[in-house]
Amino acid sequence: MQKDFIGTIVEESLEDNRILNDIEIIQVRISKEENSAERWHLYKVRVSKEDIERLSKYIKTGKWYMHFWDGRDIIAIYKDKIFEFNYDDKTTWKEAVDHGRSQGIPDEQLDFLIE
Repeated sequence: MQKDFIGTIVEESLEDNRILNDIEIIQVRISKEENSAERWHLYKVRVSKEDIERLSKYIKTGKWYMHFWDGRDIIAIYKDKIFEFNYDDKTTWKEAVDHGRSQGIPDEQLDFLIE
């Protein structure tokens, strides 16, 4: 199984965080909020397409999504849908962004940043 995609998983977005035991974790970071209840646990991961499809089943319902990239190719996953598009061609983002908005995710969080 080729693990070509990089992405970040927010632990708080998962219905069951045990899925992280099956994922290649590159780095762990905890956000800096003073109130520990507001902190996010962020896992930079390397995953395969198969891992991404499995992860989509673990996302909490509501305002959560994940995205992963291989070069300029992006896969964005929501609880109920998976989108593939090109980072450089913003016209290919429309369906993924529209779906995110329909879930209540603010536009500024639908930026699909890559490194």
